Amino acid sequence: MSAPAITNVPVVQEPTAIQGSFLHDTWAIFVREVMLILRDPFSLVFSLMQPLIFLGLFAPLLTGSMGSMFGDAGSTADTLQWFVPGVIVMICLFGTTMSGSNLLFELMTGSYERLLATPLSRTALLTGRSLKEFAPLVLQGLLIVLLCLPFGFKMYPAHLFVGLLLLGIFGIGVGALSISLALASKNREWLFWTIQQSLMFPLLILSGMMLPLESGPGWMQVAAKFNPLTYIVDAERDLLSGTFGSSNVLWGAVAAVATCVIGMIVGIRATKRTI
Repeated sequence: MSAPAITNVPVVQEPTAIQGSFLHDTWAIFVREVMLILRDPFSLVFSLMQPLIFLGLFAPLLTGSMGSMFGDAGSTADTLQWFVPGVIVMICLFGTTMSGSNLLFELMTGSYERLLATPLSRTALLTGRSLKEFAPLVLQGLLIVLLCLPFGFKMYPAHLFVGLLLLGIFGIGVGALSISLALASKNREWLFWTIQQSLMFPLLILSGMMLPLESGPGWMQVAAKFNPLTYIVDAERDLLSGTFGSSNVLWGAVAAVATCVIGMIVGIRATKRTI
């Protein structure tokens, strides 16, 4: 006996993913990441603690030893004008290198996998997360400058704006690299922290962020030339001192853009490989 013919069976089609534009997806991820910060502002405040400790305890020690640099006995205002840009770059470095740790937490809780299941562009996942680094950097940098104004620090608004913009571009690239490291270290959190800590402090010291490298040994001065953070610190010092047209600013812009481009390329590739 032959089986009855089955007719008029509705064809079940897979639901069509409603994908927005790349900019729309990026904005959605950016807003999501910013909302996480607003819901837990303590993390933003906590990231300021270490730079503030350096500023409060390390800067006074420099005041008496900056005479050779400024041609006098040194003053608090001169020291702050030299040291504050380094502190702002320090905030950038500490904050953006921690981007991967936030992703590691999401990987452990499964929330990142749920994002991957959405129709959002994977490129937008990385771009939105990286752009998020710009917002807290601007806020924290501005706060540091305002705190130092009563102690003689001179603020040049236009130069400060360009300096924070430059730092934001650099931070986007570093954040993307940190996210890439987190994706590569999935289920091996120790690997992320080992590499992050092993790289962060040598980069910090070899940038001349806390002490002038001119008084250091020759090998350290040579190593500093291969450190992109060195050019960022020099550019920030010139900008926050009211100088636009120096070679340091130009090289700082080159280092910031190069770091951003490399970080985004590496990050996007790592995100697309994520299953």
